[in-house]
Amino acid sequence: MTPRSFFSGLWRGLDGLRKVLHLIVLLAIFAVLVGVLRAGVPRIPARAALLIAPQGELVEQLSGDPVTRAVEETRGEAHAETLLWDLTDSIHAAAGDRRIQALALDLEKFAGATQVTLEELAGALREFRASGKKVIAYGTEFTQERYYLAAQADEIYLDPMGFVLLDGYDRYRTYLKDALDKLGVDINVFRVGAFKSAVETYTRTSMSPEDREESRSYLNALWSSYQQAVTHARKLPADALTKYVATLAKTVPAAGGDAPQVALQAGLITGIRSRLEVERRLIELVGQDDSSGSFKSVPAADYVRYASAEKKRHADGKPRVGVIVAAGEILDGDQPPGTVGGESTARLIRAARLDKDVKALVLRVDSPGGSVLASEQIYRELLALRAAGKPVVVSMSGYAASGGYYISAPADEIWASPATLTGSIGIFAIIPTVDRTLGKIGVSVDGVGTTPLSGQLRIDRPLGEEARALLQSQISRGYDEFLVRVASGRNKTHEQVDAIAQGRVWAGADAHRLGLVDQLGSFSDAIKAAARRAKLTDYAAEFLEPELTWAQELALQLKSRVAQALLRAGPGELALREVAQRFDPLTREVQRLSRFSVPNRLYAYCFCETQ
Repeated sequence: MTPRSFFSGLWRGLDGLRKVLHLIVLLAIFAVLVGVLRAGVPRIPARAALLIAPQGELVEQLSGDPVTRAVEETRGEAHAETLLWDLTDSIHAAAGDRRIQALALDLEKFAGATQVTLEELAGALREFRASGKKVIAYGTEFTQERYYLAAQADEIYLDPMGFVLLDGYDRYRTYLKDALDKLGVDINVFRVGAFKSAVETYTRTSMSPEDREESRSYLNALWSSYQQAVTHARKLPADALTKYVATLAKTVPAAGGDAPQVALQAGLITGIRSRLEVERRLIELVGQDDSSGSFKSVPAADYVRYASAEKKRHADGKPRVGVIVAAGEILDGDQPPGTVGGESTARLIRAARLDKDVKALVLRVDSPGGSVLASEQIYRELLALRAAGKPVVVSMSGYAASGGYYISAPADEIWASPATLTGSIGIFAIIPTVDRTLGKIGVSVDGVGTTPLSGQLRIDRPLGEEARALLQSQISRGYDEFLVRVASGRNKTHEQVDAIAQGRVWAGADAHRLGLVDQLGSFSDAIKAAARRAKLTDYAAEFLEPELTWAQELALQLKSRVAQALLRAGPGELALREVAQRFDPLTREVQRLSRFSVPNRLYAYCFCETQ
């Protein structure tokens, strides 16, 4: 054998081995991916606590598509969110699971939610307690939203270095008129509704009397609802929170700065314990995990797979009440989760109409509104679904205002919480022009056109009188059409709706009194109402969502398993990013203005966020 033939044979052998090893690696990767995609039910100890530790905001729909979320999480760029329904499904299943003997509520990384969303989770916690199992809540900083959940527990423990800070609700807005005047930007506003204050951030330097009146009304309603829920859960006097907040600036200094002791004396907490001491209390209930030295626990992020499998098993073969979540701003076209797309949401409703297994629909609305055109697309599909003989029930979450109410109007039945913000029935359009801005730097615009309207909607020229008249007529007609849709859905006259519309925001309890809402209750109440209307006794509720591509499904499954192993931004960087977002109102308002200043587009939007 010559050296050449030897090395040639060796090379062929090595190349063959490379191909075999390459194939083995590919098969191994494929097997791992299949295993991930078909991840089974997690192993649950014979005795453990369900660990509920929401991170970031508690939401009704995660923002963005699965691939985008997975990529952002691995980079540490994601806005932390926890899906409400994952927690409620886990808690409902755990209440009947003999292996789960307690629930640990860790609120350290919880950033907040609307009061209605909090109440949905609180209801699940109460159900768990009703099964005879204990709920233990603990944390260092019990802010208002965190304490709402903590109050539902059997035992509430506050760290010796912590506090309970309740400060009620407020609504302060950033007003940009002076800044826009200095820049030479003219904001041309067209609206109908004395209370339609959405545009005032661009046209005023302070809150209008109408905005102040309605804001005070619904903020007081929210604070009253909060106090009632918490004092009832803690078995405290009705005025306990009022006294606690009113005297906090005196009682804490008098106690030498010992805020936990003040909270304990007020009956807001069970005891003052560090995290290690709380862990020992939980070890007493469920035993110790030898590997971690802490209590035996199953995180909700894992347990939800078991809960989902159980839910699916019980649902097999049953007729369905479909659930579509309309969360976020209403925008034109196809939109990702976390926003409401005119095309994408209408497509889901149409699919529910054509699905013979879906017998009724619950539209879960958590939206301040947005595009009138997109709202109209959704409205029409809901009418078509009703015409097909399928009942439509709306369940309002934290917000169902302006466009959020527009898409609620055609329902057979509307359910809301006393703390829902709804109404804001009004229309507006905004056209900014910057001719004065350009003039400040010596730029002028001149020319000719073929018609009286030519060039009148240019951003670099003053808005012409013909264009103003045209836009205002569209706004007036849009408002009238809004009233017609509400009057038809609510069985009221045009005049009756106009009297309670005018862009005014109402709390759910007031909306119920005025007939804008049929019933006050929870999401599960709305599901039962839809089933009754469809004459169903044995049924399953199912969230209807767009079908995921294989890549999206893979990303969704991988993110929770891989993200922890990849490089993330440090907690300090993430905290600074959150602070920057919170204290950057100008950028937020300019971004919002850019969405609401498309010529010839009308908007039904409520700037009714609360703090």
